[in-house]
Order: sequence, then C-alpha cells, then structure tokens
Amino acid sequence: MLIDYKNVTICQDEETVLEGIDFNVEEGEFVYLIGKVGSGKSSLLKTLYCELDIKEADTAIVMQRDLKRIRRRDIPALRKEMGIVFQDFQLLPDRNIDKNLEFVLRATGIKKAAEIEMHINEVLNVVGMIDKRYKMPHELSGGEQQRVTIARALLNNPKVIIADEPTGNLDEETANDIVNLVYEISKKGTTVIMSTHNTSILERFPGKIYLCEDGKLVPKC
Repeated sequence: MLIDYKNVTICQDEETVLEGIDFNVEEGEFVYLIGKVGSGKSSLLKTLYCELDIKEADTAIVMQRDLKRIRRRDIPALRKEMGIVFQDFQLLPDRNIDKNLEFVLRATGIKKAAEIEMHINEVLNVVGMIDKRYKMPHELSGGEQQRVTIARALLNNPKVIIADEPTGNLDEETANDIVNLVYEISKKGTTVIMSTHNTSILERFPGKIYLCEDGKLVPKC
C-alpha cells in the first residue's frame, strides 16, 4: 500500500480540520478528494508531503515512511518520489520553460547537460508542450502553463502525483484536457491523488472517491 492513514487528525493553525480519518491508496490508483472549499482537501494533501504536520494518528504511512516519526532531513527524499501540481502553477516567471525544468533537475542533483536534456525532452513530449520549450510562462495560456506544471511533476519519475485543484483556474474544456492528461499518466502506473470541487469530471474519468465534509473523510466508492 502506497498510503495508509488510520484514525488521523489534521490541524491548521491549532484548529482541527479533519479528525479520525482513514485514507488508503494503492499503487496505480486514481483517487479524488472532493468537497467544498475549506473542507480540508488541501490540508490532507499537504500532510502527504510533510508541508503540514499530522496532529494525531494510529497509523500514518506514506511510501514506507512513518510520518509520525519522520526526521526533517528525510523529508526531501520523500518529496523527490512525488510530483506536486498546484492550482496556481508556481512557475518561475523570470525564465523560460526549459530553464524552469532545468532548475528543478539541478535542485534534485542532476547536473549533466545530456541527462537534463533527455529528461526535459521526455516530459515535454508527454504533455504535448515540446514546441513551447523556449516560451516564457506569461506567453502561455492557463492550460499550457498547467501542462508545464505536470511536466515538472514528472521530472523525477514519481511514484505518485499530488494535484491540488489543478483545474481550478481553467475553463471547462481545458480542465477536461488536463484531467485526461493525468488520467492517461495514471494508466501507465503512476498513482494520482487529485483534489477537486469540479464533480462533473468524476463520471468522465472514474476513480476512487473520498468526500471531505464536516471534519470527516468519507469514502464514496
């Protein structure tokens, strides 16, 4: 099992957001977190990559790490096995797409130019953005920027992609394209955990569903 939460309580600024939750994710699954804005979806996702500490838990295992005991110095290694996709893209505005991706690769220890070139070509081809490689972020549409964000998330061949409202700033047609992209990636074996309040996509791209509501996490199917 990739993620195993049992009786977990999550707090934000000393206020309990979710309590007593069970959350289980197997390798290769496509998992939705749904619920209203402020219901705890993002907080749950942040605990997976240790951006937010878990308050209490019987079990809190993420990719064989016990989050109740993980040391701060071991968190970067955990995050390196994840790809994180944000709603607001978080691309560096002062450099082109190529340099954005190169920055991430160098930060994770890849220094050889040929290896950097190979990784960038590979991920941009996956997301259909190879022809935009030398564009600046502001020259791209929202959907194109999100595709680049997904490419960035794929750079280290992650075991899991965590996507926090990746379609929140996109129109319906572009949103469907983005979900279809990550859905196809999941079919190749990468686990995807995606928060969304856009429930219209659930039938088109079926997956395992958890509802955040009234401080609880409820499995829907």
